[in-house]
Amino acid sequence: MTTLVPATHRQREQALEVLLGRELEPIVDMVGWRAAEDSYEVASAEGAVRFRRDTRVAHRYEIESVTGRNPLAVQDQTQFAGLAAERKTPHPRRSENSYPSAFEQFAQLFDHPSAPDLCVVHSAAHNWADQGGHLGEHGSLDVVQARAPFILSGAGVPRLKMADIGCRLVDVAPTALQLLGGATDGPSPLPRQDGHVVDRLVESPGRARYLVGVLWDGTNANVLYDLAARGEAPNVARLIDEGTACRYGALASLPTVTLANHTTILTGSHPGHHGILHNAWVDRHTGAQVVTNSPATWATSMQWLHPGVQTMHHAARRRRRGMTASINEPCDAGADYSTFGLVRDGRRPAPPPVDDLPDATERFVRPSKDYRWASRADHTAVEQFQSIWAEADGHPPVFTWVNFTLTDSAFHEGGPYSDMAASAVHDSDARLGRILGAVESAGVWDDCAFFLVADHGMEESDPTVQGDWDVALTEAGVDARDEGYGFLYLGSS
Repeated sequence: MTTLVPATHRQREQALEVLLGRELEPIVDMVGWRAAEDSYEVASAEGAVRFRRDTRVAHRYEIESVTGRNPLAVQDQTQFAGLAAERKTPHPRRSENSYPSAFEQFAQLFDHPSAPDLCVVHSAAHNWADQGGHLGEHGSLDVVQARAPFILSGAGVPRLKMADIGCRLVDVAPTALQLLGGATDGPSPLPRQDGHVVDRLVESPGRARYLVGVLWDGTNANVLYDLAARGEAPNVARLIDEGTACRYGALASLPTVTLANHTTILTGSHPGHHGILHNAWVDRHTGAQVVTNSPATWATSMQWLHPGVQTMHHAARRRRRGMTASINEPCDAGADYSTFGLVRDGRRPAPPPVDDLPDATERFVRPSKDYRWASRADHTAVEQFQSIWAEADGHPPVFTWVNFTLTDSAFHEGGPYSDMAASAVHDSDARLGRILGAVESAGVWDDCAFFLVADHGMEESDPTVQGDWDVALTEAGVDARDEGYGFLYLGSS
């Protein structure tokens, strides 16, 4: 066991000289690090900003100094809202881009005891060709990659339809739980909560007796809203028509990757506070690699939750007596029923053969391995939901969470504007219809609230903008370990 100590000033400066050089500017958007206690610095090839957390007032940050052009000068969540606006500026440069809540995003990350020495944020155009060549990318701080769709509908939700509202993924849990009736535990239903209730999204607090949350992994909010408006996703359109959609989305936490933000949604806490820091990182106490977002580790990934962190499953049971269910979701702490609980018990659900899949676009299921695998997993999730609700004998779970994966696979492979992405939305919408049908069959529709969300957005990359900063660092003799892509631990190899 070897404890990994923070990098020295000299090690950091050597790495920054390479990362902020003109040769890497097409792929490196900016780099952030902790400069001192509660003080942080973010730099690009054009300039830098140093800012400090105000420890007296929550969520307040003060700029200490700016050199050159401030890379975090624009933090407008409304930028590129709407599909036309997004497509008008493909692969936006730093000067054209926006980084909402950027000060808090960097600060929370470095609160984690195993935070990296440097966090490298890749550019909007960067295509990870050497990591699979995805046309759709995420992980960055920019508004398109951070913006997830967020729709609330049903009991207790105002019918604002498409509304000029923007929030963050840390706000999802406190807002959705506010709809759930029964005993409450104050304004903060979850310990270590970073989010708050978005009041405009709650018309009648406590009105719902049941809460159903659905996550469509990796879905671009502008694309989803456009498809729903054009009649290509009728069940999503139904939720919007009977509830409220946030036009400006819900912003993912840095890093804008899968399991970090699944956990953010379900805990109301940023990754630096709930413990699932990235898809992969280094445990500074042991020097060992931690991998959480992998088929081999999904079932046990919640061992890395920080002590005292709870999920919506814990909070829902405090508000209403009854069970909760977590379907196809690694962040299952506190759930009474869990797909990955079955896996831990050696009872892994068997997905159906491809030929038995309804709601699956054959054009993509056959040739695409990822589309086929995700379609099978998502169909199994629907079957689990239907079974749980059908066998509930009038007492369905007070909170049911369902994770769908197909959208992420298709938006990555085809890009967010592709026929493949549109087909994934169409297929997922049909599966959503089956979930809504199960709730109606249970006779509790009027007492149920729903929310649909994603863990991050997805941005069209530029296949001509490729490269890897690891190569440049190695060639310059910089000793760096890159985890999760973008978390650099210096002097650790």
